[in-house]
Amino acid sequence: MLAALEGVLSVILMIALGFVLARRGWFGGEASALITRLVVSVALPAYMIANLMGGYDRAGLLALLPGLPIPFLVMGVCYVLALGLASLFRIRPGRRGTFASMFALSNTIFIGLPVNLILFGDASLPYALLYYIANTSIFWTLGTYGIARDGAILQGRPKPVFVSREGLGRILSPPLVAFLLAVALILAGVHLPAPLLGLAKTLGGMTTPLSMLFIGIVVSRVEWRRLRLGREIVLVLVGRFLVSPLVLILAVHSLDLPLLMKQVFLVQAMMPAMTQSPIVSQAYGADAEYAGLGTSLTTVLSLVSIPVCMALIGRIF
Repeated sequence: MLAALEGVLSVILMIALGFVLARRGWFGGEASALITRLVVSVALPAYMIANLMGGYDRAGLLALLPGLPIPFLVMGVCYVLALGLASLFRIRPGRRGTFASMFALSNTIFIGLPVNLILFGDASLPYALLYYIANTSIFWTLGTYGIARDGAILQGRPKPVFVSREGLGRILSPPLVAFLLAVALILAGVHLPAPLLGLAKTLGGMTTPLSMLFIGIVVSRVEWRRLRLGREIVLVLVGRFLVSPLVLILAVHSLDLPLLMKQVFLVQAMMPAMTQSPIVSQAYGADAEYAGLGTSLTTVLSLVSIPVCMALIGRIF
């Protein structure tokens, strides 16, 4: 427990550093966008290649497969619940798809993966990636479709097509492509030369500090004066920090899965809403301000939810 609390403290301190530096004007202009590109396109892919190819063989990878359906099931159930709650609580048309995305899907790669690495070490990587595969697949298909549908309603345009080439391109993000490449090489028995693995490990070392700095930047930009805790925001918080973890616990509690897998899945399930939600909302003409508020607020509250999760996780599993 002490190690877990120390890990949480490390997370908070790195985020606090990003917050302070952002408030002092260090990250103006395109700085935060540059950090995002570095993490998603360079650091994370390198980290995945280095750790998967440096620590797993074919048998080890195949042993992970039984856990893959769990995150798909959990997020699918949460998404359906979100749509039901949107209707029950009369969330306005033009926000329901955005609401369902923030309610059911979490920031598993940009925040969730670094947090798990700090809390549980490199052994958590494969389990965190299993959750990420399901999360990114659902977000860039069902989630993006719902947001695009919101935009069509608000703009008075025809409803979008559910499956598209553009959506497939978004699913195949650099981290996922790196993961699939590493898996393919391991299954084929191919080993990377030591210099390449060393380079990947060095570049991958940027993942956690840059990600935590980015969260601090996001938190520093929250406009508290414009914050209104209406039911459309409160329900997002309920989904992220109560419903999603509860559905995950019910799904895995009685299953014969590794303890670390259950713990990592739980942490991933209660991460904040995806940072891509406001970007996608803006691109499709949906309510980007609502998406930005939900994403920022859940990110801020995750500073509380992560320590609470670590305090309770030993009693849950």
